[in-house]
Amino acid sequence: MRQRLGRECVYMPSCRLGLYVALRHWCPPGGRVLMSPVNDDVIFFVVLAAGLRPVQAPLNARDGSLDLAAVPDAYWRGLSAVLTTNLYGNPDPAPELRARCDALGIPLIEDAAHALGSEVAGCPVGSFGDASVFSLSKHVGAKTGGFLTVADPALRSEMTAARDALLEPSRLTSELAYALRPYAEAGVRGLRLVRAARAALRLLGQEERAEIRMPLRPGELTRAIDGGAGLAELHPWIRVDLHDYRLRPGRVRLGRTERLLAGLDARLDAHRRGTEKLLATPWAGGPWSGSHSEPVQPLFRVPLLVEDRDAAIAALARRRVTTGYLYDPPLDVYAGELFTDPSPSPGPAAWFARHALPVDPRRADQVISVLTALGARPVEQPDERLVERPVERGGLGGEGFGGGG
Repeated sequence: MRQRLGRECVYMPSCRLGLYVALRHWCPPGGRVLMSPVNDDVIFFVVLAAGLRPVQAPLNARDGSLDLAAVPDAYWRGLSAVLTTNLYGNPDPAPELRARCDALGIPLIEDAAHALGSEVAGCPVGSFGDASVFSLSKHVGAKTGGFLTVADPALRSEMTAARDALLEPSRLTSELAYALRPYAEAGVRGLRLVRAARAALRLLGQEERAEIRMPLRPGELTRAIDGGAGLAELHPWIRVDLHDYRLRPGRVRLGRTERLLAGLDARLDAHRRGTEKLLATPWAGGPWSGSHSEPVQPLFRVPLLVEDRDAAIAALARRRVTTGYLYDPPLDVYAGELFTDPSPSPGPAAWFARHALPVDPRRADQVISVLTALGARPVEQPDERLVERPVERGGLGGEGFGGGG
């Protein structure tokens, strides 16, 4: 990864732990971080755990990227950092953000979990920020691990020490479960028992997400923040979907991750080919659709924009194509002003979150077949004249949380 990015890299047991280490290093306690409202709620809770105040940014309605032109001057003032998302692998405007952060004297941190292999301005996503985090669960398919990259190579030892201080000891039971998981999942799929397995988890109270977003539990969350934040205090939220996010990896995890990482280029090629097919369909709504002036990105998921997303999800499920990585509603709607500063222009993010259908490009042919048979209609693009523009405010609003954890 050092060769790919031209930066020092530190292995992390999860992308979320790498992001926490970066935020704690570069941001002062109580600082404000500009981020995307269309993002995994786990990332939102990582920001809170670092003792920081999330500030939701306006988005481009067509592709979910950060819309710099719609950020009011009042929102730039007082920020401690900018956190990109690179949603589904589509790059945020990193060169412009880098210039803005330099002018403000604040760090740029890139969340590149979805963007391993994506480029912007001819450079890899993750090579612009003071720090960047990547996931090895996405394109690599390891279901564990990630890494943190730093622009200053002298910080590698410090980041490694910060990671080690947060790690939990490796557990034999966890290693065995990890080793057996691919075979168990393959058996469930082969026997077409996915629905039965999910029903059993619900019955046992083990399903952590009954809806797209996990339960917020505002009373408990307020007490956790008032208690000083930190990973321990917000563990019930940060662990969702990945309970071993702080676990020191054993030989089984590292060995399987290394084998899968060796095939990364072939996986990226498969994502790129599928992305190209999907972007040629009527449901591709981003600014990249129908244009071949820029190289096709190996998107982790291609956000098709359909009129009736629920019907499309159901049709795909009948063909055993699972739709994941939905982030609806936006974080400011989900969490409210008690926990975040809302976007000054929430309409585009809400529109995108409501209509985006993120599909795996490696299953492009099957997705196109299902949506064609369904007669799925592409959603009409929003009229730019009707999308509200930002309103200048005297300040960022909201209350700080006090000292960091």
